[in-house]
Amino acid sequence: MTVRTRFAPSPTGLLHVGNARAALFCYLFAKGQGGDFILRMDDTDEARSTPEFAEAIKTDLAWLGLDFDETFKQSERFDKYEAAFADLQARGLVYACYETPDELERKRKRQLARGMPPVYDRAALALSADDIAAFEAEGRTPHYRFKLSGKAIVWDDMVRGSQKIETASLSDPVIRRADGTWLYTLPSVVDDIDAKISHVIRGEDHVTNSGAQIEIIEALGGDVPVFAHFSLMLAADGGALSKRLGSLSLGELRDSGIEPMSLNSLIARLGTADPVEPVQDMPTLIAGFDMTRLGRAPARFDAEDVTRLNARILHDMPYQAAAARLAEMNAPEGAAFWDSVKGNLTLFKDVADILHLIKGPVTPVIEADDADYVSAALAALPQGELTVESWSEWTQRLKESTGRKGRALFMPLRQALTGQAHGPEMQHLLPLIGYDKAVARLQGKTEG
Repeated sequence: MTVRTRFAPSPTGLLHVGNARAALFCYLFAKGQGGDFILRMDDTDEARSTPEFAEAIKTDLAWLGLDFDETFKQSERFDKYEAAFADLQARGLVYACYETPDELERKRKRQLARGMPPVYDRAALALSADDIAAFEAEGRTPHYRFKLSGKAIVWDDMVRGSQKIETASLSDPVIRRADGTWLYTLPSVVDDIDAKISHVIRGEDHVTNSGAQIEIIEALGGDVPVFAHFSLMLAADGGALSKRLGSLSLGELRDSGIEPMSLNSLIARLGTADPVEPVQDMPTLIAGFDMTRLGRAPARFDAEDVTRLNARILHDMPYQAAAARLAEMNAPEGAAFWDSVKGNLTLFKDVADILHLIKGPVTPVIEADDADYVSAALAALPQGELTVESWSEWTQRLKESTGRKGRALFMPLRQALTGQAHGPEMQHLLPLIGYDKAVARLQGKTEG
């Protein structure tokens, strides 16, 4: 069996971190098994679906590094859904219902008031031809439900273990609205059968839906896929993620400067007992992913963890991975510059701040109490081309001649040369600043 998973977003909005987790799990599992990752656009809501959102979804997946092997749109497959619908209807597995939304809501409230589960009573099955004619004379058009068998549906879930859904306790699911549009259930089943989806990996909020979908799959003669229902994500404080951080779009994260592998590294481990570690590339993440490690407890997402992990990703990033981006920023060529600055980065764009320290203009900071010391430092500065050894030679000479040590020795030099009290190691920064700029800054000049 070829493993085939699918990610099925609706192009009615932007992807957020919850969507990214679902897509990543589908991708990692498929690729770890040598299988295929399918992108399906659930665009049956033609009023709200837009090409712009569809393109944004593809852009976000590309940013994450989730390359899909195939893609298709539900809006191009309405004939398939019509055929499946007609087949089920001809076999008495789909029936028309004429209740209005208000009438259904009143039924639910009466059942709840009597302490009964709010399950649809199948009143539509008892309608006579005269009843139907009367409703249609009123201008009512029916919605349609799939008739569940009432039996227990059992499957072995990759995350939740043995699962059992008593379909007798469920309402027959509506599969088509009164206006003729499709709900999620039937199109999704038809697509999964046709695309030969072997594993359906999604959030645990779909567990009950799976019971009904398995019945429809079997009714249409399809192979029931393996299901994996992972726990949902909560905010760090245990609150609902979707109302706050869950609305944080992937586009916003990308624009903020977050590395995609920082987000991937975090959400691949959320919900497992495994430690979150910075992973530099997708093959490594694929190799370390195990669906069975996911627990049933809710996963907790903290945006600050992404930022912290981002810094660790950059600190470990090899020069080859950063070289093209550094060239775009006109950074000095070679690994020496990158190796000297990456330990000070939280976001890659912070490189620009360090380049500013090198190229200027910089306003030197020279405290009054340090003025004589900085003058002495200027006189002791090694002349000519500065190297990585120049800083230690220079400060050792100043230590011996002035008696200063520690912060009193180093900080006035850093502030005069960079205008800041922190930053990359000066032994690496000094040769990049160069002799002429170092002299000007030690003299208190601001021309950089």
